Amino acid sequence: MARSTNNPATKAASVTLATVARRAGVSPQTVSNALNSPELLRPETLDRVLRTIDELGYRPHRAAQTLRTRSSKLIGYGIRPTAPGASAPVMDRFLHALSQTADEAGYRILLFAAPPGTAGLDGYEELLDLHSVDGFVLSGTERGDQRQAWLEKRGVPFVAFGRMWSGRQIGDWVDVDGASGTDAAVEHLVGLGHRRIAFLGWPRGSGVGDDRAEGWQRAMRRHGLPVRGRRAQSVDDIASAQAAVGPLLDAGATAVITASDMLALGCYHALRERRAVPGADVAVVGFDDDPMAALLSPGLSTVAQPLEAVGRECVRLLLARMSEAGAPPERVLLEPSLVLRDSSTSPSDA
Repeated sequence: MARSTNNPATKAASVTLATVARRAGVSPQTVSNALNSPELLRPETLDRVLRTIDELGYRPHRAAQTLRTRSSKLIGYGIRPTAPGASAPVMDRFLHALSQTADEAGYRILLFAAPPGTAGLDGYEELLDLHSVDGFVLSGTERGDQRQAWLEKRGVPFVAFGRMWSGRQIGDWVDVDGASGTDAAVEHLVGLGHRRIAFLGWPRGSGVGDDRAEGWQRAMRRHGLPVRGRRAQSVDDIASAQAAVGPLLDAGATAVITASDMLALGCYHALRERRAVPGADVAVVGFDDDPMAALLSPGLSTVAQPLEAVGRECVRLLLARMSEAGAPPERVLLEPSLVLRDSSTSPSDA
């Protein structure tokens, strides 16, 4: 069966640099300069060449471009395994934003498996050796993370989504201020009249989890509210969270802030087990604005991370690091936002 020639990708593949040069009325070298050294061209010439490239759908051959520029236009991103029973919608959204922003800058994200620990460094080394990636984006940063020092030692550009939670800070990073998010959640609940506000977090030692707990604790103390006996911990699992929140409810909490929407869902289960209604009887506020948050009944109030901005900033910092390796490190801390739904209302005894 003959293949259709109407495929845009097929048409783009048949367009060469010489084709663009003829259509734009310039030399092939001018087209090459427009792609690789646009600063060499006059603005009107550059505009004419770029418009022609867009009209013809020309796509430079990646291998040839790599030979000319010594750049693969590839950015490595290691995928870490997700814990059993947990979903990773936040990282899915981040990866989409990262890929889209990189694509707009002319780069592609190359995914690879990167298990935690020293074994995961093999994947980074392999991509450097076999694919000559231009840099890396890291995520899932944790205490004792070895990746930043390993990459810095080898002079490899990188940026991290997440701070370093122990030791000296290395390299550029973008992160979301989790403490600010839980602080805002406390302020919201206090404004509704709540005073017995509990926190259900992850086991201590998680950098991200401890940061979110710190915001809750800071805001509680600012309002002179007790924190003793108001904090519990659970792995990011619905059944575990359901069991862990029980003592907080027994102690009379009228509101619970959680370190994730998964933990908040465990609170929903615990309340229904007690024939109580989330929101009406006990307020619940999650973190991450998982897609399921708006679908729950009642809808879950939660803290949303600005993932599109994180993706944009990661690409911006990485490209800047590639162009100026010796520049001082840049660290960007972004503010989350509180998304209010029906799970956070005034206490029933107010």
